Amino acid sequence: MSNGKANSTQTTLKESLDECMEALDMFLNNRFNESLEMLKPRAHESMYHALVYATVLEMQAMMTFQHDDITNAGNTMKCAQEICQRFRRKSAGLAGKSSGESCAEEQLHAEVCYAECQLQRAALTFLQDENMVSFIKGGIKVRNSYLIYKELHSYIQSHDSVTGPSHIHLEGGVAFGIGAFNLTLSLFPPRILKVLEFAGFSGDKDYGLSQLHYGATGVNLRSMLCALLLLCYHTFLTFILGTGEGEVAEAEELLKPFRLRYPRGAIFLFFAGRTEEIKGNIDQAVALFEDGCKAQQAWKQFHHMCYWELMWCFTYKRGWKMAYFYADLLSQESRWSKAMYVYMKAAYLSMLPKDEERPFGEDEVYLFRQVPALKQKIAGKSPPTEKFAIRKARRYKGHSPVRLPVPVLEMMYMWNGFTMIRKCPELTEGILQTLLEAERTLMETPENEYSVDDSCVIQLLKGLCLKNQGHIQAAEECFNQVYNSEKKMKFDHYLVPNSLLELGLLYIDQGRRDEAVKLLRKAKNNYKEYSMESRTQFRLHAALGKLKADQDETTRL
Repeated sequence: MSNGKANSTQTTLKESLDECMEALDMFLNNRFNESLEMLKPRAHESMYHALVYATVLEMQAMMTFQHDDITNAGNTMKCAQEICQRFRRKSAGLAGKSSGESCAEEQLHAEVCYAECQLQRAALTFLQDENMVSFIKGGIKVRNSYLIYKELHSYIQSHDSVTGPSHIHLEGGVAFGIGAFNLTLSLFPPRILKVLEFAGFSGDKDYGLSQLHYGATGVNLRSMLCALLLLCYHTFLTFILGTGEGEVAEAEELLKPFRLRYPRGAIFLFFAGRTEEIKGNIDQAVALFEDGCKAQQAWKQFHHMCYWELMWCFTYKRGWKMAYFYADLLSQESRWSKAMYVYMKAAYLSMLPKDEERPFGEDEVYLFRQVPALKQKIAGKSPPTEKFAIRKARRYKGHSPVRLPVPVLEMMYMWNGFTMIRKCPELTEGILQTLLEAERTLMETPENEYSVDDSCVIQLLKGLCLKNQGHIQAAEECFNQVYNSEKKMKFDHYLVPNSLLELGLLYIDQGRRDEAVKLLRKAKNNYKEYSMESRTQFRLHAALGKLKADQDETTRL
């Protein structure tokens, strides 16, 4: 390759990267559509324009959870991958080349962009559904992507001559990939890793976090992606798929520079709200989420994420009508899961006293009956949370429906909300009072086929409140009561593995390691086919990981 051509390639590469950095800057300043307009004209010829254009659409899809957005993002990412393919080295492999035969800078960038397209496509597959088929489809893409990242990583390490004006972006891309891969795989239970053909491996969580941190704190095209993935991990994934121990201090440290640079950036207002929520500062969280809605009007779907969090914030405060109001907004505006939103609306109304007037004159029994008809299928399957809501709503089908005792608090458990209020004694106390009231009502009600299950739901949630309050023995009794009722239960079989999980976590806190391991393994291996199983399996894996008890089942990468 002549020098002139090499220089023109570098200039083009540098120009592309500069333009994409500018487009990302617009995106973070809420100028979403302008950002896309800037990227679109070159999205069919430049690998970086194609990748960033698809990334912005994927971020929209991840924030909105709308299936049209997810499909659109997936197709765009697939096109981006095809464009990257054009720039890749034609002969296979990088690391096997003798040092004399090094890759052109553009080819290295093509490799990292191609791997990133695959990784993001895998993330979209996972987003669509929490079931095994998605894990497998996503897993194959992850595996291919990882091999490219691994090879690039070795290549950069062994070729000191790999430099150039755009090298910092290449390094950032590799840090993002290696970091995302290690962090994500560390979350997966070994059982699922086996199916993904990653048998015998687990991602190295700490290494993954350190790589992402390296990428997030540098000035490169991926620094924002690294930061967002870390923020998602610390403020969401550790709660929904983990034991609920988000690193709030880390999240706040990461947010600081972005909050200064983009004070009205909706994405960062949202994460700032989420960190306040985790700290138990519910009123500050509410103010930030409301602010996030006011900050931009271009993408209304961003508001839906804020509405979802506001719904939970008012749930923690037992503001059932305000929470209902946000569930109602979501049911009208968001297409993520109509069944879930209508179920939540009905659930909030059912928490109000019988004689209290219902907002908009709505009736919970009528709403509960609507839930099954709102089921949607993505890739032929309905999401686990929807299945759960539909199963629960069935009780309202007949002529004389049997009330659900505390449907709101049961769903709050599914989203690990009890860990959100553990730093707020007054909120925990309020929720406990609601549970004690529900327990009294249940005892005064004639027995029916749901009585044992309903009592167990209340016991599990009561145990969580008592744990928050430091009443360890009382909490233990509640969890044991659920476990001991296993044979009498008819419907809510998910309660047993979850009560074992909670008991295991309680023992971990007390340093009763061996007892904890025994219970967590029992929950992990002895129960199948129950509601929200994959979510419980992720949490069990996280709890065992906390003890490093599954070290004999997995070897470090």
